[in-house]
Amino acid sequence: MARRTPDSHGFPTRPYDLVKEFTIALVVVLILSVGLAAIFSSPDERPITLKAWAQAAPNDVIATAAGELAGTTASATYGPPYNNASDGQKLGPLPLQKWGGVRLPVDSADLVLDPLGDVQNNPRLGVALARWKAATPDQRTRWATDYSDAIGTPATDGEAATGAAGDPAAVAPGDYGPVPTLSSEFLTYALSGGLEGALTSAGNFYGGDATRSLLLLSDGAYLEDQARAKHLGGDQWGMMNEVGNAPGQPWMWLYTFWYQVPPFSTSDNADALVWGLMILLTILLMLVPFIPGVRSIPRLIPVHRLVWRDYYRRTTRP
Repeated sequence: MARRTPDSHGFPTRPYDLVKEFTIALVVVLILSVGLAAIFSSPDERPITLKAWAQAAPNDVIATAAGELAGTTASATYGPPYNNASDGQKLGPLPLQKWGGVRLPVDSADLVLDPLGDVQNNPRLGVALARWKAATPDQRTRWATDYSDAIGTPATDGEAATGAAGDPAAVAPGDYGPVPTLSSEFLTYALSGGLEGALTSAGNFYGGDATRSLLLLSDGAYLEDQARAKHLGGDQWGMMNEVGNAPGQPWMWLYTFWYQVPPFSTSDNADALVWGLMILLTILLMLVPFIPGVRSIPRLIPVHRLVWRDYYRRTTRP
């Protein structure tokens, strides 16, 4: 005999203010969200622009410009995908970075010379650029290298002895060619705010390619100093999320974890080694259902039955 469906009107009722309940829930969740975000959220710092860099660390801009002209900066010696200065990182005997090839060719000197070439109505800069172009490659390298080295050493014997290392005004006299002029004009251009646009629009029809400006910024000391102050150095554990990129970087903890422990933390091939390890772990995860012993763990340690105990209580036959 089929059971009769109860009439819903026969059940007891009570007043219920849906709008009131919704408002209370919204306010409670809003307070919790704001409070927890204030306590536990990661900082969202403003982007570091080339103009801000020039304003905060002008000596670092000049030293970086000299290093780019000398070809001694990190990007100049990095290797693929920017240049052939090195073979790059390897995974054992496999030169993975070299196999990738130079896909984004960047001449470090062009990071300085290309923007300066767009400056108009500056005779002093024009003379310096013409002298640089007329010199041989060896002469250019010698000028830039000597000036880059001199910037890091204050003048002595009364020659601007009050200056500090990194201060162009404290550099001892020497044959630096047009490099001091190029470096100082590069700083002036950066302070004007035009350098960022000159680098991001170069070589790109739509503009907005920040590769060159980021390489330039990372070649200086200022960016790393700011990162380490926020505990974002390569050997630190900090993370920072940009608004709109949820869930942000926390999901990468398993990837970034390996950089903090040996042998990865002490290896020059850390990126390649961590990449290889993550590929191996991913393959092992995919093969879990086929690995004897591992696939039996849920049966031997039935934690899932505890989590879904209500389901198993209803479905398990006596």
